[in-house]
Amino acid sequence: MAEKNFFEPKQSLNIKGRIIDLSTPKVMGILNITPDSFYSNSRTKTIDEALTKAAQFLNEGATFIDIGGYSSRPGAQDISTSEEIDRLVPVVTSLASAFPEAVISIDTFRAKVAEEGILAGAHIINDIASGDMDEKMFETIAKLQVPYMMMHMQGTPQNMQQNPVYNNVLLEVIDYLAKKIAILKSLHVHDLVIDPGFGFGKTAAHNYELLNQMEAFKIFKLPVLVGFSRKGMIYKTLGITAAEALNGTTVLNTIALQKGAGILRVHDVKEAMECVRLVERLTG
Repeated sequence: MAEKNFFEPKQSLNIKGRIIDLSTPKVMGILNITPDSFYSNSRTKTIDEALTKAAQFLNEGATFIDIGGYSSRPGAQDISTSEEIDRLVPVVTSLASAFPEAVISIDTFRAKVAEEGILAGAHIINDIASGDMDEKMFETIAKLQVPYMMMHMQGTPQNMQQNPVYNNVLLEVIDYLAKKIAILKSLHVHDLVIDPGFGFGKTAAHNYELLNQMEAFKIFKLPVLVGFSRKGMIYKTLGITAAEALNGTTVLNTIALQKGAGILRVHDVKEAMECVRLVERLTG
């Protein structure tokens, strides 16, 4: 039995004693409280708007609500830590009170923001930089003992799409994540989710190469999160806009589920849940 458990992938997250089963893929709804996120329909300007959108996500089947107060779109404007906290904390506090069943993640690369978000009622940290943009992030996660979602990104949001270059994108992303996982496990952080970082420091060709070979990430035996929702790899390829990219998002989410994705991070929860149900019917 011990040997079986060692070789089987980890298919759950421990959220303060509550076990989230990922043997069936789950959906994460994107809740942006930024004025400049790339997809304008994802932005919320008030706490009431955020509560309304979160209620919609949960009614449509989302397990996770991912709250971001710092836009990470290519070329996004940098903001201070205090401004990010001021955007996040009131929304997290309100959501945690209104929807105690929701699993709230904080989309941040800053340790101080992560800590304040968890203290306000969030459960998970979703870090686009895997600790690279704040040297205190890993020790903070170890102290908080919360699940950590770690993504590969080449560069920063301000420069990541200027000229991303790889010798072998798949091997470099795997090597990067392997090193980060080893550090975190040495700090006794075991509830980890990996994210290949589609659209973060990668050309369209890099993104599609990673998607084509996504089964390779099974080597880590950890849940894999993917985020394609309405991104440039879809709308630029199709010659449309982000507002028109829902169908393309659905196509890529379906492919990713068939290749082992455990969490879909999306703007459109209903459609993502339909992908999960249909792929589960196909494979189950």
